[in-house]
Amino acid sequence: MKLAAIKPADRFVMPPKGWVRAIRDAIGMTGGQLGRRLGMTAQAVVSLERSEASGKIQLNTLRRAAEAMDCVLVYALVPNTSLTEMVDRRARELALRALRRVSHSMALEDQQVDRDLEKRIQTYIDTALRDRDLWESV
Repeated sequence: MKLAAIKPADRFVMPPKGWVRAIRDAIGMTGGQLGRRLGMTAQAVVSLERSEASGKIQLNTLRRAAEAMDCVLVYALVPNTSLTEMVDRRARELALRALRRVSHSMALEDQQVDRDLEKRIQTYIDTALRDRDLWESV
């Protein structure tokens, strides 16, 4: 599994007024000029830019605007952590949840609980969890 290939990328945070406006301003293109390239009015470009900034723009509209400014739209989901860390954290969470239930039951039955928690967590992850089980419950 290639989980480490995608890493967090804070540098892809959208500018406050959106990418269309930021690029348009950076290259010195007016709203009217972009509108003519898109076959719309300058006021429609303002509306397009507002819809992007608010997160309501459709991808095909954003793609057309990008192409009209000689750009390419790159659409991506960028995890907050590495994918490996995300999977490891989820597996540990599930293992702890399951082991707490077992520990609680054993305590009720007055049996001694294994104190090597980290080893028990890893053993549970290695033997009881499968990749497809990780995301069954939230």
